[in-house]
Amino acid sequence: MPAVLKPAEGAPALLPAPAPIQQLHHYAYRARDAEETRHFYEDILGLPLYHIIQSDVVPSTGEYCPYTHFFFRLQDGSFIAFFDLGDDEAALPSPNTPIWVNHISFRVDSMQALKDMKARLEAHGIEVLGITDHHIFHSIYFFDPNGVRLELTSQLADEFQMLQESKTAHARLNDWTARKAQWRADRAAGKAAGALKPQQNDRPEFVAKK
Repeated sequence: MPAVLKPAEGAPALLPAPAPIQQLHHYAYRARDAEETRHFYEDILGLPLYHIIQSDVVPSTGEYCPYTHFFFRLQDGSFIAFFDLGDDEAALPSPNTPIWVNHISFRVDSMQALKDMKARLEAHGIEVLGITDHHIFHSIYFFDPNGVRLELTSQLADEFQMLQESKTAHARLNDWTARKAQWRADRAAGKAAGALKPQQNDRPEFVAKK
């Protein structure tokens, strides 16, 4: 018999358990130009162009907006996808979010593969940040032609180490949530200045640039 969850207020009496989510299917962004984007992802990063959908109407909303929707396949069968809306415009950056926050990270198999990709990107004139040491993985960062920040990552921690990390994740997030509730109360009372800092610094070796 399938497991059931306690329903929310006003919901049906019985709900099925969450279906197992197997993997990322695709993540979609806006592209300024389909061919420019294809060249970057297929010719430089090596992700094959795999599927295209073209239409005048958005199926989910019914609105009129002609588009070409195209997908690049990763080794695990997932995709990164783009919409070319035919107007030669890229998505605008978010006005309240630093450009390094929103990004997508792809895993490569080894540190040597990471070094090789860094060299390949730089040979094509692409500015690369890193290699950055994140303790459990190493990464490089760069932007695609549409202003999307990308990360390539070589995982260093094994499954056991990641399992150990997962055992403290909820407690640490609960601490943050409690501190944030107090920060909100202090801000409402005019006592909080600036953003809330985390309760610990996992990266003390990095010093902010002046």
